[in-house]
Amino acid sequence: MTAIPATARPRPFGPRPAEAYGFRDILFAKDGGIARITINRSANYNAYSTGALEELATAFRDAAFDDAVGVIVLTGAGERAFCTGGDVKEYAAMYVATPRDYWKYMSLFRAYIESILNTGKPVIARINGMAVGGGNESQLACDLSVMAQHAYLKQVGTHVGSVACGGATQWLPLVVGDKRAREILYLNEPIPAAKALAWGLVNWVVPSVRRGETWIEDASPEQIANAQRGVDGYRLDLSRLDAHVDDVARRLLASFAECTRYTKQQTNFLKDFVWHSTVRHAQDWLALHYASWEPVEGMQAFVEKRAPRYALLRERAARGESTESPWGAPVRACERCGAGNLPADHHWCGACGAPLS
Repeated sequence: MTAIPATARPRPFGPRPAEAYGFRDILFAKDGGIARITINRSANYNAYSTGALEELATAFRDAAFDDAVGVIVLTGAGERAFCTGGDVKEYAAMYVATPRDYWKYMSLFRAYIESILNTGKPVIARINGMAVGGGNESQLACDLSVMAQHAYLKQVGTHVGSVACGGATQWLPLVVGDKRAREILYLNEPIPAAKALAWGLVNWVVPSVRRGETWIEDASPEQIANAQRGVDGYRLDLSRLDAHVDDVARRLLASFAECTRYTKQQTNFLKDFVWHSTVRHAQDWLALHYASWEPVEGMQAFVEKRAPRYALLRERAARGESTESPWGAPVRACERCGAGNLPADHHWCGACGAPLS
């Protein structure tokens, strides 16, 4: 029996060139044992669209199956944002109108997050700017995080009519402890880089502010703001971030691949346990919740750049009125045409135009 040369055997999981995918919302490159995945929506602060989630999961699967890849780097384009989670404008336009589709969207989000957890390879979050909402959940899903000094982390769920149960509610208590997790999730306040490092949310913080040719090793909020605006000689520079990420990747590559894969699998035990114990319930609850007033008001306020009317919903509840249905519970009927299940807050029949008594 003639042996088939290894080079001639079919490989069902053989690698594809990164450029073969033709991605629209992300950049994908593979070189020197490192796969780099970049959310390329800087005009939207690297918020992921529905299409971007599909592309991200595909890129991570490719990197996981490519035996030439030993390390994966996840980042965002530009200097302003690593990722700011889901595109709230897309939420307001699509998922508030058809909440059942949010269940489908969450299936794509789960596939993306689980593609990070299940790569079998170390994933480095290169935090080049703000990591907000699902952006922070993305970096929590990664194995290691390198953060630029001008960046910050933040959750926003309860301020926009949602819940950060795509990783934050599950993993923050494991990472920072119960009380700090509640502080992050309830208050939704920015966590600057130094605090993120002290709380164990990231592994390294790297200077990213310069004035002229001088690096500012411990930049103040004012210096960071000046660098972001490019005033008074200040500017952002991500070269040290890139150097540090590359150094960590190089050190990770100096390990046996299968031992690294199983080390990740074992170390993921608690993350996997709390994730799979809660995420299906979270997916169902969020899909139902998107039919209620909170996300309608929260998302619309974000789009309109105004403060949400938090007190209004509490006042309605205190009066015994509906805070679940945006226009009141479906309890009214039209005496003229017989239309039923009309919202309690409506004064006119939507079917025939008659006034409702």
